[in-house]
Amino acid sequence: MEQLATFIFGVLKIPGPAAIFFVLSFLMTTGMTIDPSSAPIRTAVVFLSGCFAWIFSMIGWFRNPHNPEIKTLKEVYLSLAEFSEAIGSDNINNARQRTVNALRESEETILTGYISWKNSFFFNRLVLLNEQANKLFLEMLELCSNKNTKLPKEFSELIRKLYTGIELVNGDVIKLNPISNELDKDYHNFLEIIYDIEAIINIPLEYIGHSIKISKPSLKMKLIKAFNKDSIVFVNAVRFGFILSISTMIAFKFSFTRPYWIALSCASVMLGSTILSTFHRTIQRSCGTIVGIMIALVIFKLQPQGFIIVIINMCLTAMTELFIAKNYALAAVFITPNALLIAETSTQIHNVSYFAAVRITDIFIGSIIGLIGTYIIGRRSASSRLPDLMVKLIRSQAKVLVRLASKAKENSENNSEWIKEKMKINLMNFKMAYNTALGEIPNDEEMLQRMWPAVFSLEHISYILDYGSIANGSLKISDENLAQLLLVFETMATAIEQRLPVQPKKVPIMEELPKICKEINILQEALSIK
Repeated sequence: MEQLATFIFGVLKIPGPAAIFFVLSFLMTTGMTIDPSSAPIRTAVVFLSGCFAWIFSMIGWFRNPHNPEIKTLKEVYLSLAEFSEAIGSDNINNARQRTVNALRESEETILTGYISWKNSFFFNRLVLLNEQANKLFLEMLELCSNKNTKLPKEFSELIRKLYTGIELVNGDVIKLNPISNELDKDYHNFLEIIYDIEAIINIPLEYIGHSIKISKPSLKMKLIKAFNKDSIVFVNAVRFGFILSISTMIAFKFSFTRPYWIALSCASVMLGSTILSTFHRTIQRSCGTIVGIMIALVIFKLQPQGFIIVIINMCLTAMTELFIAKNYALAAVFITPNALLIAETSTQIHNVSYFAAVRITDIFIGSIIGLIGTYIIGRRSASSRLPDLMVKLIRSQAKVLVRLASKAKENSENNSEWIKEKMKINLMNFKMAYNTALGEIPNDEEMLQRMWPAVFSLEHISYILDYGSIANGSLKISDENLAQLLLVFETMATAIEQRLPVQPKKVPIMEELPKICKEINILQEALSIK
């Protein structure tokens, strides 16, 4: 069960402790008395608690249902303003990467919030603003490729003005200051997009309507593509389940007082995506447990009773949730006294030192099992998969290029979305493997540093291919130029498969695809380094 939960949470990219709550639900029952007659009341308590937590967490949605989309979209326009200022400077690559990341996060957030049978006028406006942001970014890339000089300062000011209008309610408008200086005709498309965005912000919401449709990625395809030996999500799920099963067998085989504490500790430290982060979580959990026991001793000295215990439990839980996303060590400080408080009150064994010793022992054993298991099984799993994942990504990019260049546009639209979704999944797997490889012990740091420019270029090529069809409907390219690009893609993929350095084939800057051609040349140079 824990493997399945970890796999699904990983495929859907749901943040948080993920499968540990499933583990907690199953293992907590082992510390309870066996009483079938209490099953209904226990089920009701858990269900009502879940309902209360859901209602409490949804308060923000009732007040402002589109706040996540607004927040990510504002981040996009802020990144676009910074990118416009970085064009022609040494910081352009970092600014470009931040903008691509912001655009992808915005797309994911909007897709998550989209409901085909129920979407508001305001949400549709956010969708249009997101599409225009992608067009604006592509146009700035075009200007960067053609001129490679700093853009007028007024451009970033215009984008920042648009940033302030994203969350305007119906009836409010923004007014862009006119450009005073005479501008080059190359900037006309840029300004046209800017004024289109202004019009979208200012137009009454009822004129936008409900007609906007979004193509959401298929859950079935995501699961199928992730169910692969080269998928880091799949590998992590198998590793998680196998090591956790071993820790559970050890915990219940040797009759520990609180065996589920061992399994929970093992699961908690394995939430780190790499051996290095697992090691850090082991240290954090151990240190946090020691400090937490000291806090527990102070609490038990006060001898709380009845309703006071409930209040203390609530406060400790609140502090845990406050810190767990920021600092796991601080969260462990509040998890420990909470666990000891529950253990003592549920068993009526009033022996703090006994439970403290049990807690330290179980935490140490569970953490060590998780650390050793992760080191043995996963120390080199990500880096060994990088070449194959890169080959898959490059070949999927070539397939997208062929599909977008197809003349039978009406008959291939759905297939185009299917192939682009495969490319995005391959990119996600590749980036996840690369980030995981950075935290492996030992790792080939020099190789990973050399690979970073290639990672950067591959992501940028994927972005251009993904949004090229949005900006232009399709990619217009001659058969000769298409054949030349496909040859380069296959040459790179074959060389990587055979573990050979890529021999660069200079691609001329084609009028139809200047950005992609330039990025392919950069990618070849990055892959040719021995």
